[in-house]
Amino acid sequence: MEQQLSVIITTFNEAENIARCLESVVDIATDILIVDSFSTDNTIEIASSYPHVRIEERVYKGPADQKNWAIPQAQHEWILLLDADEVATPALQKEITQMLQQPTEPEADAYWIGRDNFFMGQQIRYSGWQGDRVVRFFHRDRARYDAVQVHEEIVTDGLNVAELTARLEHYTFRNLEHYLDKTRRYARWSAQDHAAKTPKVTYFHLLLKPLFRFWKHFVIQQGFRDGKVGFIVSAIMAWGVFLRYAYLHESAN
Repeated sequence: MEQQLSVIITTFNEAENIARCLESVVDIATDILIVDSFSTDNTIEIASSYPHVRIEERVYKGPADQKNWAIPQAQHEWILLLDADEVATPALQKEITQMLQQPTEPEADAYWIGRDNFFMGQQIRYSGWQGDRVVRFFHRDRARYDAVQVHEEIVTDGLNVAELTARLEHYTFRNLEHYLDKTRRYARWSAQDHAAKTPKVTYFHLLLKPLFRFWKHFVIQQGFRDGKVGFIVSAIMAWGVFLRYAYLHESAN
């Protein structure tokens, strides 16, 4: 029996990205749910101009909470969940469409999709981003996100999880300022996630862990092969670790 596809996209002030994202799914989905956190730009106006789009406004409490609320609202059993800065490539559109057109439903409960990440005008091929993949295509009634504030993922325990061949494109940050703002925000959220297992912040957390993070991204994961942008990415990743523990130390005093 042929299945239809629902797409879920969570948004807040994504006017720069939302059209590109919607263009990549409008031909393969008959239900596109935008869950918006009261955008103040024209995200909603742009999204409303596309067919099959439904818009729900909801207060943002965190990425996992927003997505877990949205999943049961999907009209169809199979969901492709995207961030507004992601694009379903033509190959991914074709692969998902072919799977849903089969006489039997997809064999797995959920599917990993690899991502090609772009930043500062180039694809980041190393710097720890080369193995990036996310579970974004899944059955509505079998998958939910874990309850964390940062780097939320679909809980795969107990699920049959496979991997798609085609990939997403991820236009990670609009510019350097956007990357820095997001790093600060994620560091605050990450501090909440680490509070229970870090009763005391020491120089190990504030100095050695950030240094190791830089070394990991720039040397071990070959960020140097991405040139100056790889150095910038590695440095910001290290700074994010420092901020996480600086926020934790601040909250404890």
